[in-house]
Amino acid sequence: MKNPIRAFCLLLLLAGTFQVHAQVPVLNSHPSSSAVLFLDFDGHTVNGTAWNYNGPIVCGGSGLDQNQAKEVFHRVSEDFAPFDLNVTTDSTVFLHAPADKRMRVIITISSSWYGVAGGVAFVGSFNWGDDTPCFIFSALHQYRVKDISEATSHEAGHTLGLFHQSNYDAACNKLSDYHWGTGTGEIGWAPIMGAGYSKNFTVWHNGANSWGCDSYQSDLEIITSGANGFGYRTDDHSNSFVTPTIPVFTANQFSVAGVIEKNTDKDLFRFIMPGTGLFQLDAIPNNVGSGNLGSDLDMQVSLYSETQTLLSVYNPGTLLSSLVDTFLNAGTYYLRIEGRGNAYASNYASLGSYSLLGKITNASSPLPLHRLELTGSQNGDKRQFSWIIDADEEVMEQVLEVAVDGKNFIPLTGTTNETRNYIYRATDAGKSQYRLNVTFSNGRRSYSNVVTINFSDAGPHPKLAGNLVRSSSIYVSSPAKFNYTVIDFNGRVMKQGQLANGINEVNASGLSAGMYVIRFDGNDQQWTEKFVRQ
Repeated sequence: MKNPIRAFCLLLLLAGTFQVHAQVPVLNSHPSSSAVLFLDFDGHTVNGTAWNYNGPIVCGGSGLDQNQAKEVFHRVSEDFAPFDLNVTTDSTVFLHAPADKRMRVIITISSSWYGVAGGVAFVGSFNWGDDTPCFIFSALHQYRVKDISEATSHEAGHTLGLFHQSNYDAACNKLSDYHWGTGTGEIGWAPIMGAGYSKNFTVWHNGANSWGCDSYQSDLEIITSGANGFGYRTDDHSNSFVTPTIPVFTANQFSVAGVIEKNTDKDLFRFIMPGTGLFQLDAIPNNVGSGNLGSDLDMQVSLYSETQTLLSVYNPGTLLSSLVDTFLNAGTYYLRIEGRGNAYASNYASLGSYSLLGKITNASSPLPLHRLELTGSQNGDKRQFSWIIDADEEVMEQVLEVAVDGKNFIPLTGTTNETRNYIYRATDAGKSQYRLNVTFSNGRRSYSNVVTINFSDAGPHPKLAGNLVRSSSIYVSSPAKFNYTVIDFNGRVMKQGQLANGINEVNASGLSAGMYVIRFDGNDQQWTEKFVRQ
């Protein structure tokens, strides 16, 4: 059944519109693809479609200038970068595509024929083969490029078979037909099929749709299911240490581009340090402005040695891009690029295109830091660490840091500058990562290798039934009475209580979407686990 779905309109429009006449440049995001999403900024007359119950629909142009139209194209292209789909502004490309593998998105000032809505589409119409378009009403978005871009991807998503991603409370009452997202800054998140007008990191989502809180919609699965005639892009870089991509250096610099098309994709690169020196890498997701505007990929970079030993992981908690800035000895190294989640979003759809800009400096000069090596092990319920610092400069400060989420390191302890070991009683279950953060007298800060320790406590203790909480309850299996505390990643205590022997149900209502830590206390010991509230 062909059901029109109206996009949410943020604002009603004041009377009066304007239109800028500008030649829209010919742009294609993936020219080799036979499936096409055509962004029509120039106006179009619609005839003979499911929309024409009152005769022809004459649509004016978008009212956007050339630069605005280009930004809409780039934002929308990034949303669809994982797929074997060509986003284009070229009508010729659209007309040459198979009729059941194309969609015209008319971005127009003309909305009076339909009503007060930001856009409209028929669900599943991409493959109808009769050129039924979808519409974005630019004037009703007050010509805001960000809003028009969000609406364009949203309506295109409807044509590919998607319904709204909605928001429900713990009792399954619908709070909003449109999920408005959560968080702020670069990583502030919202689903494309919700309402992402106020968030930067707007991506596809696997969540409850408008049909009910138990009706989960995996956007990626539906888009690539085969009904639309296309799937994911072909992987462009190997995920194997055996066949990595080898960047070409020119004047000790290289640049390379890639696409993370699946959440299982990891791109491997190999490079050689000709001598000891500084290696720097900017890993930047495609964007339309500072602060990684319009990016769909939260990048993580992992650095490996020639023996494939993990040396360090780079993934700033509040940024979508990553930066490597480290001294390396002469030798062969590997970089692994992948999309990861953050405090507000999982890695489900942290996908998209990126660029790497690498640079080697002073590759033949002596290294002031000769050795910075951390070792650690589990001994009963204690963790013990020792380290070696061999440097020409004096140590001014050293801090042992820990990450329980695999990326966000926080200080564990500071020691005197002469200390080279530390022992403490473990307070967390599962894997934790440690590194040493050292500041030298020349002002340079250096990090050691990362050590991962997996807590293998023999004593019985509570355990989560699962780390993904989708309902209003957190289920915990406990061997005895234990106290529990739920803490958010800002350190705030959200819930407290006591567990009984057996399966316990902890009320998760009131917890917004995001990552949390639950701490169990008993028998003079503590255990912690992480979970994500969706």
